[in-house]
Amino acid sequence: MKHLLIGLIGLIGLIGTIGNKAFAQDIHFSMLDLDPLLFNPAYSGFFADKARFGAVYRNQWASVTTPFQTFSVTAELSVMRSKRNSNGLSTGLWVSNDRAGELSYGSTSASAIVSYFQAIGNGNNLVSVALEGGVGQVGFNPEHINMADGTETFVREKALYPTLGAGVAWFCQASEEIYTKVGFSMRNINEPDISYLGMSDTRLSLHWNLYARAEWRFHPQWGLLPVAGYQHQQGFSELVYGCDAKWYVNERARSYLAFSAGLLGRHGDALAVNLAVEWTQWIFAFSYDANLSTLAEASHTLGAFEVGVIYKIGKRKDDHYKGALPCPII
Repeated sequence: MKHLLIGLIGLIGLIGTIGNKAFAQDIHFSMLDLDPLLFNPAYSGFFADKARFGAVYRNQWASVTTPFQTFSVTAELSVMRSKRNSNGLSTGLWVSNDRAGELSYGSTSASAIVSYFQAIGNGNNLVSVALEGGVGQVGFNPEHINMADGTETFVREKALYPTLGAGVAWFCQASEEIYTKVGFSMRNINEPDISYLGMSDTRLSLHWNLYARAEWRFHPQWGLLPVAGYQHQQGFSELVYGCDAKWYVNERARSYLAFSAGLLGRHGDALAVNLAVEWTQWIFAFSYDANLSTLAEASHTLGAFEVGVIYKIGKRKDDHYKGALPCPII
């Protein structure tokens, strides 16, 4: 099974070498696993506890202009789970807000998620599917706009729209030392109208992405976790790839403690350093991006920082139900 992980690492590296056609996007998170619902609604419910809450904040390009700020919060509830983890149903809520530049152009969105996972084969494989529905709003502050034609006006400064999404994810516990998870999702399936001129000629394009993460426990207390993600929307793409190292200090549930650190490359844009501490039911994380794009000279390579936290609610036990299937904890 080690060859499976080595192959995944090689695939990530290959993607990185052919990614010259990728275009970096302004608003994104570098801590992919701290907001899994951002990449795929099917990851709702992929945790061992009864409920999970998270928040992430990103501040970007403060050294160049008015900072680009992104904030998201998530809440997930395990509605039903079989005693052996062979299937389960969960609901989730994801809310995000971002603001960019002098015009405070940005968006606010909220989505509700319903997901279901089912064990297949020998029980070491789990497949999850999810549906997502919500509302969003894009807008700007027109006070700082200088129009070439003073007679021109906007019909509206904000656009409210519905949005639909779906996702599928696969989790495989190949052995006690190796697991792999891969997901695919789509958002804005309905391509909603966001025109400011009342002409219905501007629509929010379909946004799809791929995500892959694996772990190799090469030592009882150490693991390597390669990761790759790719997202595409209306001709623009973002490719990220990297690897974390994780130190499991104590794996007893009531006193769980682990540290992780890693590097994440955003192709043609930035190199991020990620740090995280997992303590009992808490996860605290920090990330810093060094800007490597064409804006590096103006920004003095200062990119962005992120901070995030996750809290899980559930009755923690060291001795789980005998014969229970592996739970794809994120």
